Amino acid sequence: MKNWFSLIPHPVILLFGIFIFVSISTFWLPSGKYEREEVNGRARVIAGTYHEIEKKPLSIIDVFSAIPKGFRTAVDVVFIVIASGIMFGALEQSKMVENVVGTAIRIAGLKYRYGLVFILTFLYGCLGVFVGYENNIAMVPIAAVICLALKADLMLAAGIAAGGIAVGFGLSPINPYTVGVGHQIAGLTIYSGALLRSLLCMTGLGILAIYNVNYLKKITKIPEASLALGVDSVGFELSKKLSEYRIKRMDLIILFIFVGGLGIMLWGVFNLNWYIVEISAIFIMVTVLVSLVAGGSVNSVGETVLKSVAVVAPGAFMVGFAASIKVILETSEVGDTIAFYLAGSLENLPNYIASLSMSASQCVINMVIPSGSGQALATLPVMIPVGDLIGLTRQTTILAFQIGDGVTNLFNPTLGGLVAMVSLCRIPFNQWLKFILPVTFLILVTSWLFLIFSVWIEWA
Repeated sequence: MKNWFSLIPHPVILLFGIFIFVSISTFWLPSGKYEREEVNGRARVIAGTYHEIEKKPLSIIDVFSAIPKGFRTAVDVVFIVIASGIMFGALEQSKMVENVVGTAIRIAGLKYRYGLVFILTFLYGCLGVFVGYENNIAMVPIAAVICLALKADLMLAAGIAAGGIAVGFGLSPINPYTVGVGHQIAGLTIYSGALLRSLLCMTGLGILAIYNVNYLKKITKIPEASLALGVDSVGFELSKKLSEYRIKRMDLIILFIFVGGLGIMLWGVFNLNWYIVEISAIFIMVTVLVSLVAGGSVNSVGETVLKSVAVVAPGAFMVGFAASIKVILETSEVGDTIAFYLAGSLENLPNYIASLSMSASQCVINMVIPSGSGQALATLPVMIPVGDLIGLTRQTTILAFQIGDGVTNLFNPTLGGLVAMVSLCRIPFNQWLKFILPVTFLILVTSWLFLIFSVWIEWA
């Protein structure tokens, strides 16, 4: 009998299937919308104002025009994938990352690799908690080099980097896009209730870290069990024996440029509200400086750039393709309808079941509105009054929203950042689903236990 994982189609076919399903659903779902008001420069839904509007049927041209329009709306994310790929290509060509990682593993020794995998998962998780999501995209290929140096595979690299960042960001007690926006809408003190959220975040990262370690033990014992068999690892592998690695003066200079670039990027993110465009600019500047310092002919630099673009092009394509689903929903104006009916289905449920159903409904909504802040602004003004009506505290309502949004970020094919990070590890998305779905289930169930606890203690 075939394993059910074998039924997961190629990622392009998977996304196209979702695209077609959403497109067809717009023909039978009524168009509708909530009235919105501007609060602190953001459009926020006004609860109780949903109404149906004239149906906007999509023509076949409208449906397939959503694909190029999706690329246009996602161009910033598409480009940061390309920019980070080019930057890593320049770093790889300079041999800095290989020499630094090889030297570090030589000094630490392979005997501590299980502990290192555990620590790395938490490290990438902390990047998600404190730095953000797409902001960390440049750190993903480094996990690939480390994992291959540890005699692991690129799937483990994706589990550490993409998984760690997703869990850390999704369950972060200080996530500005979900918790921050949610607290503003609910009128609560910003980032209040941080203790319970921090315990949930650390527990989720702990589950993922143990899962990653067990995966490494499994493929160490049975190499054929690797989910990354046949994945191209050229450019990530160490080219020498560990005993031969030393950090050279040139490596230190290039490392300084790279770390300096990241430092400037973080300063801009926290002080100047930089986001994807500015981060991409920093990546390009680092690429130029590294290329100048590392030397080499002009032609070799050009070849490295195009080779790097070719490597990350599939991931960049998937990001743009995923955005087309959002275009379909916006054009047909059925996104508010989905939120309205999901919220309305909760009103007559007992508190414990209602909180779980609220979180589950956010899991569904996250597939069509992958933006955390966009989802918060669209659904929380509806969910919070429903929670008030049935007796849920506002902290619990926001936690239900955060869990539904955050945990599903581990496998959401419409989330451009996730697709990009997995692609930077060169892992096909259908293979990623085979790896991540079991641990996603464990983290989701654990998160729902925290949610039930919050209902029990009437968490305020």
